[in-house]
Amino acid sequence: MTNNAISSASRRASGTVTTTDGVEIFYKDWGADSAQPVVFSHGWPLSGDDWDPQMMFFLDHGYRVIAHDRRGHGRSSQTDTGNDMDHYVADLAALTKHLDLKDAIHVGHSTGGGEVVHYIARHEDRVAKGAIISAVPPLMLKTDANPEGMPREAFDPYRQQTAFNRPQFYIDVPSGPFYGFNRPGVKTIPGLVQNWWRQGMMGGVKAHTDCVKAFSETDFTEDLKKITVPVLVMHSKDDQVVPYADSGPKSAALLKHGTLKTYENYPHGMITTHADVINADLLAFFQS
Repeated sequence: MTNNAISSASRRASGTVTTTDGVEIFYKDWGADSAQPVVFSHGWPLSGDDWDPQMMFFLDHGYRVIAHDRRGHGRSSQTDTGNDMDHYVADLAALTKHLDLKDAIHVGHSTGGGEVVHYIARHEDRVAKGAIISAVPPLMLKTDANPEGMPREAFDPYRQQTAFNRPQFYIDVPSGPFYGFNRPGVKTIPGLVQNWWRQGMMGGVKAHTDCVKAFSETDFTEDLKKITVPVLVMHSKDDQVVPYADSGPKSAALLKHGTLKTYENYPHGMITTHADVINADLLAFFQS
């Protein structure tokens, strides 16, 4: 399906946009044309469906809400190339241009937070505000400039288990650290685990494996410094996937107009487990 083949009616519910390298990016687009757009970028290895609680909430509050599936994820093309942050952002830019989004608020979770930062640094003329939640910036990898980061070997299980044991790994991750179900006294919610597995298994194994490098090794420091619009940084001290001390506070400090919102005992996937709190905090920021 080419851009021109997408009718106005189908585009406004869901559709695809084709990138310059022939990849089809699936998206959902709900709400009035006249409403301020909120664009959601999801985490690894999920899809735009991970934003369902936010899509429904902000649609009900009068916003136009858009969520896409990153290349190689969800319903987008299962490409074996271009699974890196530059291509992710080029794909997002193609979508925002296709929908002619202006004065948009961009919200990203985890890997999606990196995508949002990388995008705003390059396309700020279309952006009003940003919010990054449990996000990977500035840099997860341990380097000479980032000695508090994690060694590359720490991400090898993600690569190996994704490549060769994906069906079980995609049960183990949400059953444990992603939603904090491994914490004492926290009861597992089977539906969340199953929905995480469903979203993950929709995507392509090659793209998901490559994405580990993209989210763990991309340095967003210079991107953060370039951004001039207000950005809300939301992170929990109990995040077991993206450690708090080397992410949220550092990102907020690098931003010209960054605000850090810290949570004490929420998991990495707090947009789902604590959607009521996260949604309310996002709304207050949008309206400020």
